[in-house]
Amino acid sequence: MATISMKALLESGVHFGHRTHRWHPQMRPYIFTERNGIHIIDLQQTVMAMEEVKQVVSDVVADGGSILFIGTKRQAVETIEEEAVRCGMPYVTFRWLGGMLTNWFTMRQRINELDRLERMREKGEFDLLTKKEGLMLSRKIDKLLLRFGGIRNMHQLPDLVFVVDVRREETAVREANTLGIPIVALVDTNCDPRQIDYVIPSNDDAIRTIKLMVGFIADAVEEGKARRKDEDTDMAAPRTKTPAAEAEVELSDEELLGASTLAKMEAEAETETEAEVAEESTVEETETEEIVAEETDTEEETAEEKAEEDTPAEEADKEAE
Repeated sequence: MATISMKALLESGVHFGHRTHRWHPQMRPYIFTERNGIHIIDLQQTVMAMEEVKQVVSDVVADGGSILFIGTKRQAVETIEEEAVRCGMPYVTFRWLGGMLTNWFTMRQRINELDRLERMREKGEFDLLTKKEGLMLSRKIDKLLLRFGGIRNMHQLPDLVFVVDVRREETAVREANTLGIPIVALVDTNCDPRQIDYVIPSNDDAIRTIKLMVGFIADAVEEGKARRKDEDTDMAAPRTKTPAAEAEVELSDEELLGASTLAKMEAEAETETEAEVAEESTVEETETEEIVAEETDTEEETAEEKAEEDTPAEEADKEAE
């Protein structure tokens, strides 16, 4: 997203403030001079503030956050709606309902009611009602769309609020401050900047100025979405081993373990070796005893057989005598 030049700001009338007798004293640091009874805003501070806001908005959207566009004055309604729809963010352009942030649960119930009535109309259930009942429900849908159409896809509180004309949207600013939601706002010379987290000193009445600034914020949102898409793509891509990881040398036990741990491991190894040697010696002795027992049994059997063979011969000799 290209940075807006000082020339573009001058051509759009961003530098024109209100008449000097309508100024707010807290805006003194943002006023450059006074000319023909009108305060002139310091555009250098405006450019610096826009750069900061661009980064903030882009970071919020890149982290998956949402930004609520608020602008109910006649000059801003059309621009707010077009730019918010373009960047896919919620917006409020009809009238700020008290509690739209601080009483979000109730507001969400009204949005759910709008969805229910629209489903009934799509299914043709209105045709089963009387003409008067169907007409009343249709008017109710139109009324809910007018008030909640811009935020019907907002399922939770926004992470950031962008406001055009702080004085007109005083209730919205107060609710955002109560909930701790950061505020980005176009602040004219007749507004109090103390309630705003990110002040953009600017004319908030000229249509060209509003188009330029709101378009700038929408472009920052688009940039944040592009960053988030790139990050998701990088996370989904398969990870491959780097040459450094492939060339990594496996470390030995001496390099990984301490001296005490190594000594303990050596002692355990020696104990295991001695146990194995003792076990082998026991096995060898057992086998030797078994072999000796077998040889003894064999000799006894041989002697018995020889004795049996000698007995008939002796008897024959006795008979011959």
